[in-house]
Amino acid sequence: MALFPQQFIDDLRLQANIVQVVQEYVPLKRAGTTFKGLCPFHSEKTPSFHVNPEKGFFHCFGCGVGGDVFKFLELHEKLSFPEAVKLLAQKFGIALPERSEGSGDDDARRDSAVREALLKAHEIAAAYFREQLAGPAGARARQRLKERDVTDETIAQLGLGYAPAARDGLKSRLLKQGFAQGVLLQSGLIVQRDGGPSTSSGPPRAESRGGEVVDRFRNRLMVPICRDTGSVIAFGGRQMDPDHGGPKYVNSPETPIYSKGRTLYGLNLTKAAIRQLGYAVLVEGYFDFAQVFQTQAAPVVASCGTALTPQQAQLLRRFTTKIVLSFDPDAAGQGAAIRSCELLVAEGFDVNVVVLDKGEDPDTFIRKHGPDPYRERLRNSRPYLEYLLDQAAAGLDFGQDDSRRQFLGKMLEVAARIPDAAARDQFADRIAHKARITEEVVRAEIRKAAVGRRTTLTARELPSFGPMKYAEKGLIWGLIHNTGPALDALAELDAEDLNSLTCREIFEVARSLHGGPVDLLPTALLQRLSTVNAQLVASIAANATSPAPAAECARALKRLRWERERAAIQREIDRLQELGAGQHGHEIDALWQKKKDLLHRIED
Repeated sequence: MALFPQQFIDDLRLQANIVQVVQEYVPLKRAGTTFKGLCPFHSEKTPSFHVNPEKGFFHCFGCGVGGDVFKFLELHEKLSFPEAVKLLAQKFGIALPERSEGSGDDDARRDSAVREALLKAHEIAAAYFREQLAGPAGARARQRLKERDVTDETIAQLGLGYAPAARDGLKSRLLKQGFAQGVLLQSGLIVQRDGGPSTSSGPPRAESRGGEVVDRFRNRLMVPICRDTGSVIAFGGRQMDPDHGGPKYVNSPETPIYSKGRTLYGLNLTKAAIRQLGYAVLVEGYFDFAQVFQTQAAPVVASCGTALTPQQAQLLRRFTTKIVLSFDPDAAGQGAAIRSCELLVAEGFDVNVVVLDKGEDPDTFIRKHGPDPYRERLRNSRPYLEYLLDQAAAGLDFGQDDSRRQFLGKMLEVAARIPDAAARDQFADRIAHKARITEEVVRAEIRKAAVGRRTTLTARELPSFGPMKYAEKGLIWGLIHNTGPALDALAELDAEDLNSLTCREIFEVARSLHGGPVDLLPTALLQRLSTVNAQLVASIAANATSPAPAAECARALKRLRWERERAAIQREIDRLQELGAGQHGHEIDALWQKKKDLLHRIED
């Protein structure tokens, strides 16, 4: 796929009117200096989707999605970035340039070619596995699916397949298609053994030749894992014969096209329903997903047996902020549920929990009872924080001070993760009622815990904005709306000042753009950032007023660094004093002088 010179991309972005592009998909009305309409990325009745033509970005205050004109086309048309560039150029009648030259471009082109080859290999592998499932070799796999009440229609929708027991069936198919063995090893579809006993899930062999290259998946029911756009990027292979040994599931490794922590199984099939209904049910496994999806019991996605990651939460936020967790009731499932819930609550999601009967998961529950009772369980799901309060209170006697302190200690850490102050106070009131403690005391303790989680600085100087410092927010706002002074302020900061900041990557990218045209920086910054960071910048820039002047924000961030250094020096002083002030007097005096100098800087 062709890569384009950065100058061409910058010129195209300037010539492309973002309002004109978005209005092809979304009716917009002027609202002061911006335009607004109903968000095309989630269902809403009151417009929260804003387009800023002057700065060239869009942002939805409802679902958090945002970015520049290229990002809008990528998300709405399900395109890669180069494809979005091509489409935008076509819309405005601008000729595409020749492929760019240069070693950096050559490296990028090679990387792009590898990713394209890996996607093509997975596409062929998926077709091969489907072919094997439909043929004579797949008879037992088809029977297993029938026993699990998976219909032919669902098999086709999910793209399920079968990997035969042959050691190199897929390998041979792909080599015949012209793929290099090195690319196939990188894809994870084949693997090179290092000698010793075979770890195959197929029948054991007496010997294994060292260095033999074989199919990773053999004698397994195959589940393709897709991007939310529908491209196959990985596989999960379920064991067919437990007696033959090996793990229950063999999964694709991390590759240039697949990151487990950034992927949600089934989202490509259910994202429209999630947007329409306004919530998603999060389950653990492939077959839990299959039953909920097949019976249309709810819009569903699967985490594939692991606790949710921040990247997966950001992916979900594009479609909804309401999640119902439906994990297994066993200890492992509940542990994953708690970790996922805590992350989602910290990310500002509205989270409910479904607890099924002991020994049942969504798959077995629906097969046994049908979809209607499962829907009823979803309707009666409990808010996670209420569920957690009851779990933590179980077995405690609140007539005893020790029990109340124990309960409060458990709840403080959870409450501190709640980003919204009003929601924290509401949770505090529930804790107080449960533990028979005054609301004022609980609220004060939670506020202290929340501040302690965010920063070691004084809250007066650097109040927090979610997980990010307020000063970071102000500096980002300035980069978009008051670019020159904000760049000057950013230039005053050293690399050490940016360490430990949530938005360090944003500031580093902005610094790399210093020296270019100031009016191009806002859109160039959005284009170079990751999707998550571009959406963060767009959400901050969408506010009408600056949180604080950029110069003040830069000074506050520098004081934050000095405070960190002062705290580190104090810890070292304390350590040396414990070892003996007489022996380390000179070192302590030197550290005190450094601390004194830092205090003068902080107070100036």
